[in-house]
Amino acid sequence: MGEKVVAGAFAPSDRQTYREKLTQCLTVLERLLSERRFDRPRNLMGLEIELNLAGSDGMPRMRNAEVLQRIASRDFQTELGMFNLEVNILPHRLSGRVFDQLAEELRTGLAYAHRKAAEVDAGIVMIGILPTLGREDVVSANLSDVDRYTLLNDQMAAARGEEFVLDIEGVERLVSTSASIAPESACTSVQLHLQVTPDRFADVWNAAQAITSVQIALGANSPFLFGKELWRESRPPLFQQATDVRPPELRNQGVRPRTWFGERWIGSAYELFEENVRYYPPLLPICDEEDPLQVLAEGGVPSLAELVLHNGTVYRWNRPVYGVADGVPHLRVENRVLPAGPTVVDVIANSAFYYGLVRALADESRPVWSKLPFEAAAENFDAACRHGIDAELLWPRPGRSGGVAKVPAVKLVRDELLPLAAAGLDAWNIEPADRDRYLGVIEERCRLRVNGASWQVDTYHRALGAGLEREGALAATTRRYGELMQSGEPVHTWPVGFPAP
Repeated sequence: MGEKVVAGAFAPSDRQTYREKLTQCLTVLERLLSERRFDRPRNLMGLEIELNLAGSDGMPRMRNAEVLQRIASRDFQTELGMFNLEVNILPHRLSGRVFDQLAEELRTGLAYAHRKAAEVDAGIVMIGILPTLGREDVVSANLSDVDRYTLLNDQMAAARGEEFVLDIEGVERLVSTSASIAPESACTSVQLHLQVTPDRFADVWNAAQAITSVQIALGANSPFLFGKELWRESRPPLFQQATDVRPPELRNQGVRPRTWFGERWIGSAYELFEENVRYYPPLLPICDEEDPLQVLAEGGVPSLAELVLHNGTVYRWNRPVYGVADGVPHLRVENRVLPAGPTVVDVIANSAFYYGLVRALADESRPVWSKLPFEAAAENFDAACRHGIDAELLWPRPGRSGGVAKVPAVKLVRDELLPLAAAGLDAWNIEPADRDRYLGVIEERCRLRVNGASWQVDTYHRALGAGLEREGALAATTRRYGELMQSGEPVHTWPVGFPAP
């Protein structure tokens, strides 16, 4: 989101100029699409994981600059908070033993990063929200020292015009305010990219939207925030509220939040880019020197820098991405639903399930989104965030009778979606051993009804039962999580509680 962003103030004319450039970018994008200038299918996928830094006591460490200096690898970058890092895996072709390859790359990279971080007592913790984070940790002083984060925070705070309000009611209720967007740094996620052709984009995006709830139900890993037990996956409500630049009056008018699920199935990628420009005021009106219309007229491929930057400030759970590689434009669906962790095996299992299921659903002649109202998909997303692996979801009834019925997420996955995911992985030409290993992890989670969130909650309550106070129980849970995460065994095998002394 804006590699070249620099700090500075904007004049009123900057926004007008930027808006004009956005309109030009949309015109060029439409022409690129109509002229079929986009890259051919190459079955490319990519992976990004946001990480937390925590000490041996389980508490957050504001040391990402020191840790990155020690890691000294371009694969690792800053994220919003000083206790955050991000690791980026280069694009891979979806075929063969790709998931085992990804797992090995991640294990090697994360182990190295963990060793380097440990030199300053700041180990890597791969988790949706660090349970030990406090309100005092997510303040503007703890934003990473990077111009684009400072500028984004300043612009969002100015657009808001008052404090950001967090109000999440789950098992307990959290009410908190913040003068900055820093609470958003508590959210650490996995982002899955899939390069698609324009003709396939809508089917893949719609399929991804339809299964966001299933992804959350299986992968929930964020039950705590600021010492409170909230939703099984508390990242989505936190992210939406922490980036909500609308005062109450604009919310009452129905103005869309910058983090949202969406409101309809789509027919093309262009619709999403156009919607982002039509509905969302620019936050970072920084204009590139490129004239996209001139570049196109001369037979070149424009970067559409303004559109790309603006797109990065609208936080859809499935985001459209425009990029240029080797002089050829391409489109990607960026799936931003999953929390980080708990282990490399769990992350890769979630990825395999996603890529297989999206492929199978996008290939169906009568796709699920033709039978599932969009409002039901949005309701499913909310239910999965609240209840995790115990969620019940609305899903089209099998057969010709039509309609939707409520079904436990674990039953839906085991009976219907796992076979589809397996067929999708076969269509990608994934090795059967890889397919069976990682989908087997998903099946066992469903059979045992265990994921990261359920393990955290059960272990936390075990600590409370042993006499620890709330803060001590959260710290003990975090330390134990870190130990088991380092073991590498998938979360459904983790013993609840703590080993005997």
